Amino acid sequence: MLLKTFGWSFAITALGLALAGVLWGWQGLAIVGILSVLEVSVSFDNAVINAGILRKMNAFWQKIFLTVGILIAVFAMRLVFPVAIVAITAKLGPIEAVNLAINDKAQYQELVTSAHPAIAAFGGIFLLMIFLDFIFEERDYKWLSWIEKPMAKIGKLDTLSIIIALVALLVAAMTVATDVAHGGGDKSATVLLSGVAGLITYLIVGGISGFFEAKLEDEDDDEDEEAGEVAAAPATKGNGSAVGLAGKAAFFMFLYLEVIDASFSFDGVIGAFAITNDIFMMALGLGIGAMYIRSLTVFLVRKGTLDDYVYLEHGAHYAIGALAVILLITIKYEISEVVTGLVGVVLIGLSFASSVIRNRREGKAGDASGDKPEVASGV
Repeated sequence: MLLKTFGWSFAITALGLALAGVLWGWQGLAIVGILSVLEVSVSFDNAVINAGILRKMNAFWQKIFLTVGILIAVFAMRLVFPVAIVAITAKLGPIEAVNLAINDKAQYQELVTSAHPAIAAFGGIFLLMIFLDFIFEERDYKWLSWIEKPMAKIGKLDTLSIIIALVALLVAAMTVATDVAHGGGDKSATVLLSGVAGLITYLIVGGISGFFEAKLEDEDDDEDEEAGEVAAAPATKGNGSAVGLAGKAAFFMFLYLEVIDASFSFDGVIGAFAITNDIFMMALGLGIGAMYIRSLTVFLVRKGTLDDYVYLEHGAHYAIGALAVILLITIKYEISEVVTGLVGVVLIGLSFASSVIRNRREGKAGDASGDKPEVASGV
C-alpha cells in the first residue's frame, strides 16, 4: 500500500536529487532537498483538505488528480506562475520575463516580491472563504464544540461568510496595505482588487462544482427511490455519490482542487526565495514536495483516514483559517515559513490526538453497552 501510493514520489525524489547534483553540485542538491521539505511542511494541511474533496470523486478523476494535476502543480504553479507574475506586474513579454528569471535573478526576485501583496490578498481571501464555509456549516461531528456550535447557528445566514471575508479584505486594505514593505508605497487598491478576484474565483469554481455535485446526488436519490432501495442505499451525505463524482461534477471539483492547491502554494513559492532565486531549483524542489502532498492525499483517501479520525478535517480547516490570516498579515509584515508550517502541523496534530481519544472513548462506550456509539463532540 505504502509503496503503491508513494512509489512515484520516491522515484521522482531520487531522480530529482540526482539531477540537482549533476546540474548544481552538492550545494544544489542540498537546496533542492530543503525546498522539498519546506513544501511538505507548509502544505501538509493541504493534503487533508484535498483528501476530503478527492474522496468524493471516482477512480478515474483521482488518477487525473495524480497525473494531470501534478503537472499543473509543478510546472504551472512552481515554474510558470512566478514568471507570469513578473511579466504581468513589470509589463514584460513572456520571453523577456523568462530571460530576466534566468539572467538577472536578483531583479527577478525583487519583482516577484513586489507582487506579493496581490498574491497574498488573492490567496488569503480564497482560503478564508474555505474556512468560513466550513465553520458555518452544521456538521455531525464537532471538534471545538464551544466554537462550532454557535458558529453553525449563525451560519444559517447564507451570505455571512462573504460579508466577513469582505470586511477582512477591507480591514487589510486600510491597515497592512497602506504602507507595504514589498515594493513600497500604498497597495490598498491592488489588495482590494486581488482580494475581490480571489472571492469571485472561489464563488464561481466552488459554486459550479457544488451545483453539479448536488445535481448528481439528486439523481442518485431519484434512482434509489425508483428502485425501492432507499433504506439499503449507502449514506452519501457530505461525500457525494456512493460511487464517486464523475463527468461535469468531477471536472469542476478538479478545478476547485487545483485553485486550492494554487492558493496553498503562494506562501511556499514566495518563501522559497529566502533559500534560492534560481527558478529551476525552485521548481524542482517544490515540485518534489508537491508530489508527496499528492501521494499523501491519495493515501488518506485509500486508507479511509478521514472516516477513522473524524476531527482531522476540522484541524486542517482551522490551519487554513490561520494561513489565510497569515497571508493577509504578510502583505506588510514578514512571517517565517517555519511559523506557517508549524501552525498547520500543530493544529492537525491536535485534531488527530482528539480523534484518537474520541475513538477510544466511543469504543469503550460501545463495548460496555453493546450498542453502536453515538456521535460525539470533541473539546
